[in-house]
Amino acid sequence: MSALHNKSYLVGLIGSGISGSLTPAMHEEEGSQLGLRYVYRRIDLAALKLEPAALPELLVAAERMGYNGLNVTYPCKQLVIPLLDELSDDARALGAVNTVLLKDGKRIGHNTDWSGFASAFKRGLPDVSLERVVQLGAGGAGAAVAHAALMMGAKTLTLFDVDASRAAILADELQQRFPTASVRAGDSLGDAVAQANGLIHATPTGMEKLPGLPLPAELLHRNLWVADIVYFPIRTALLQAAEAAGCRTLSGGGMAVYQAVDAFRIFTGLEPDAERMFAHFQSLLQR
Repeated sequence: MSALHNKSYLVGLIGSGISGSLTPAMHEEEGSQLGLRYVYRRIDLAALKLEPAALPELLVAAERMGYNGLNVTYPCKQLVIPLLDELSDDARALGAVNTVLLKDGKRIGHNTDWSGFASAFKRGLPDVSLERVVQLGAGGAGAAVAHAALMMGAKTLTLFDVDASRAAILADELQQRFPTASVRAGDSLGDAVAQANGLIHATPTGMEKLPGLPLPAELLHRNLWVADIVYFPIRTALLQAAEAAGCRTLSGGGMAVYQAVDAFRIFTGLEPDAERMFAHFQSLLQR
């Protein structure tokens, strides 16, 4: 028996309304493929009838039960930060944590949302221009993917949000972190998209519970690539409209996979097979 078969891992996902998450299945299958005893549990605030205020108790309980780590999603990505001992540089810069390593009595926060988006983008749209990018959404997920876009070399990034002040605050933060780029909150969406090479969508619009388009379809043009972070459904109304307009597109599935790849690596210290996890994710979507 290999040494890996002696290793067991207990991890979980804390969030609200997470019954449909495919992350547990991806982690458990990759653990099995690597010969690990790997158990991934959902800790659903909605199902447990708990408020986010229960987060401190849940972290203590996870430590006492021997959890190796936790993924954290809405509405806890910011709330968890004061409860941690250490933050990775990326998590500190983004002000959001989606992965907590529990090791040697310490809670160490990471953010694999941004790295997950970057890996998915390089896989799916490896040769597109990042000269002028427009992004819809400046919340927690928006902060992560905007960071990723600038890390990948976006020259100009224009942010839009239903809360204009939120877009302005994020633009200012990003401009300070990436002084060689031009980052601003936009005023005219039509003008910005007309001049853009690419569009990133980072709002919940298009999810099964929030169907619809995040912008008028007539603004889409064939010189635009479109990347969505929503993956339920995998082909959102936005991606369908973009394809009809002749755009190259990227679904949110890749980000879902690669954030899990990076979190698995953090939890175990082992290198997962990203292509195998991608293939498993595709099979889960078809079920």
